[in-house]
Amino acid sequence: MRIVEKLGGISPAISFEFFPPKDREGVDRLFATVADLAPFAPAYVSVTYGAGGSTRQLTVDLVGRIQREVGIEAMAHLTCVGATQAELGGVLEQLQQKGVQNIIALRGDPPKGATAFVTHEGGFSNASQLVAFAKQQGTFCIAGACYPEKHPEAASLEADLANLKRKVDAGAEFLITQLFFDNADYFAFVERARALGITVPIIAGIMPVTNVSQIKRFTAMCGARMPEGLLQRLEPVAADAEAVGEIGVQHAVEQCRELLAKGAPGVHFYTLNRSKATVEILRRLR
Repeated sequence: MRIVEKLGGISPAISFEFFPPKDREGVDRLFATVADLAPFAPAYVSVTYGAGGSTRQLTVDLVGRIQREVGIEAMAHLTCVGATQAELGGVLEQLQQKGVQNIIALRGDPPKGATAFVTHEGGFSNASQLVAFAKQQGTFCIAGACYPEKHPEAASLEADLANLKRKVDAGAEFLITQLFFDNADYFAFVERARALGITVPIIAGIMPVTNVSQIKRFTAMCGARMPEGLLQRLEPVAADAEAVGEIGVQHAVEQCRELLAKGAPGVHFYTLNRSKATVEILRRLR
């Protein structure tokens, strides 16, 4: 089923993101995590690429298996990195053969060791081009990414929104935000997007804090901001994993309650292939 059709009938839509594991044990842990989260009836789950598109085939296999064996709608990440148009067309054909109807089209991060994105010969330069290409290849429901606090490479908020509008105009049917920790950033972003004529659903992306140094690294990479009050609570207990996890869960619960109360069409949890924090958040939200 196309996810955008689910968004119209499920309120709110809860979903989860996973990444392809490196080995068989990791795959087993991933499916154990999926099993832990399945009782919360997610509208869909997504599976990312590895750095530089390195796990493209594994992503295809995992979304097909999740959909077939677990019975949850699965969405594949698809990026421009390191692939020709023909290769990307082949990936889309495989997904169709596996019955996967949903993708999220992304430009993607540069391969490990590279400092800037370089268009692959015969490939695409940005997500808008990839969205338009995927739109021509079948009946996929195509999602796009967005950045409440601005893409780190964008010259300005206005330039970032203009790029997003091109992506939606090319065929993106709903959007999922990068992680954020201050709901004011999400609501201000949605207001700016609507003013520009972007009308598609904008799903809020939430990552529970479980490790202080890790979340600082993630936010530095994606341009997200950690509220000073949250940092002041986390830093004194950074060495205490249990205390960090509790603060992270509390903050995420507060975020989700306000987001859903004020009309966010759904929450997409960045799980890092672990279920404990997300399960606890969802239990407290019930």
